[in-house]
Amino acid sequence: RSLDFEEGDSYELEVQARDGGGLFDTAKVTITVTDKNDNTPVISVRSALSEISEDAPSGTTVALLHVHDQDSGANGAVRCSLDGDVPFRLEKSFEDYYRVVTARELDREQVSEYNVTVRAADGGSPSLQSSAVLALRVLDVNDNAPVFAEERYSARLAENNAAGALVLTVRATDADWGQNARVRYRLSEGRVRGAPLSSYVSVQAETGALYALRSLDYEQVRELELWVRAEDGGAPALSSNVSVRLLIVDENDNAPQVLYPPPVAAAAGSGAAWSGVELAPRCAAAEAAAAPGEPAASLTRWLVLAVAAVSCLFVAFLLLLLALRLRRWRRRHLLPPDSGALRGVPVSHFVGIDGVRAFLRSYSHEVSLTADSRKSQLRFSAASCCDTLPARPPPDEPAPLLGVEDPA
Repeated sequence: RSLDFEEGDSYELEVQARDGGGLFDTAKVTITVTDKNDNTPVISVRSALSEISEDAPSGTTVALLHVHDQDSGANGAVRCSLDGDVPFRLEKSFEDYYRVVTARELDREQVSEYNVTVRAADGGSPSLQSSAVLALRVLDVNDNAPVFAEERYSARLAENNAAGALVLTVRATDADWGQNARVRYRLSEGRVRGAPLSSYVSVQAETGALYALRSLDYEQVRELELWVRAEDGGAPALSSNVSVRLLIVDENDNAPQVLYPPPVAAAAGSGAAWSGVELAPRCAAAEAAAAPGEPAASLTRWLVLAVAAVSCLFVAFLLLLLALRLRRWRRRHLLPPDSGALRGVPVSHFVGIDGVRAFLRSYSHEVSLTADSRKSQLRFSAASCCDTLPARPPPDEPAPLLGVEDPA
């Protein structure tokens, strides 16, 4: 039969030679068996984990292996390695024993299961090798908070909505597994006009649907700013928040109402003229009547007064500008600077009795002008000279045509 080095590496034989006369001789023969690389390395898994937590620290032992090759010399020298890029490494503990340990932290969200292949190869030529596979499942740890699908949410809701109307739906996902990935929603605490936010809106814990609990009024609340929290089912639980902005859309549901004059005052003095009319929504008028000192009514009143004051100043400015232009126009046409004649004086005042004199060469005068042309005066000084036009006499005396000259 064939020899096997692993069964015996040497044999001793005693050989006897005998002749026909009965003589013999013996000799001892030693046979040494040379090893041949005919045995593959054997990997024995002495202990191994089937599950490992993803937060296991680096260096955690996963399996203990024993590797043996029956060949001798270089044929029995075994080298072990791990296949692929895995977060594990091999460490030799003693003699032919190896440990498989974690090389870094694990992340179940990236890889949830590993099939670690341990390969052993001897130093023969050709080299023989064998392998063993370690199946390892990574256990989840609640290390991921819920993440909302959008950075912020906004919605528009018409006022006078029905109670329980659906506003919008927020959605968050958790990368963890099982109970750690179960997400529940709730509103963060807040107040609106002194009332709890939860009395205006609510969120469904399982689906994230946001509902309006009451009919909203644009004249009271124009927008709602709130935060929705998503919380997973881990221990301890992780959470994240998202901002939700709800805009109330105005509808034409308020008729105009006269704020001034009040209806009672108008009825008492029906002959008095109105000094102003202000239009406002019915709810604003009711608030102004109920609480005259509230900021909204006060602001409206001051705005009306400001508009009236600006209008009066503008009209006064226009009247002043018109008066100045009229005065300049009348002065330019009544006393032109480039003419020596007097306008508005009858021709008979410049003609002598004998019809020879047509105009007095020298005269002095004073002119008084006003904005009213009926009150303008033209006065001549009597002490100027003999050729001066006399002042107009009173109505009961006839006015001389020319000044009286001395007969001498």
